[in-house]
Amino acid sequence: MMWKTSWPKRIVFVMSLLPLIYLTWKWQRKQLGFNQIEYVARYTGDWTIRFLLLSLAITPLRRVPGLNPIIRFRRMLGLFAFFYGTLHALHYYARDVQWNWQIIVEDLTIRRFFIAGMLGWVLMIPLAATSFNAAIRWMGGKRWQQLHRLAYVSAAAGVIHFLWQGKALILDPLIYAGILVILMAARVAIYWRK
Repeated sequence: MMWKTSWPKRIVFVMSLLPLIYLTWKWQRKQLGFNQIEYVARYTGDWTIRFLLLSLAITPLRRVPGLNPIIRFRRMLGLFAFFYGTLHALHYYARDVQWNWQIIVEDLTIRRFFIAGMLGWVLMIPLAATSFNAAIRWMGGKRWQQLHRLAYVSAAAGVIHFLWQGKALILDPLIYAGILVILMAARVAIYWRK
């Protein structure tokens, strides 16, 4: 009965804002560390990938008996992935390179991890733009589903972006990559069962 009320969506919405609230709190208390630019970049990038993976996890998890109503949260989680991804991109443009277009063009044409990151974010734009019910009706359910499979490509680009930017091997992107592989395998299994 609780699933039919608006409270679960409100709770998920507030919880999805908590990472931003926490970051703001740390910024106001000047607790972002010595390299604030890198801290904010990694923090917003982490939460972009986390929300992308959470939204992708909804489809296999809803197959568990009793969990089908969690489909209500998939759109919201996907939009929060785009929100944090946009914050991540804006932080790079405004704080890191300060809208220096010479650096931006160089980064996006030469540096492979920037290219992967930009690809991941750009692929989320049509997903966010078609996340409302009218878009589903206009496109048709099948075409809409096909378009929204780009979320897997976006997540893969995000993981690659994270892997390629490190000078040393870091555990976090490997964990994200492992989760993504599991989710893609689950998706393939669901497809073949159909």
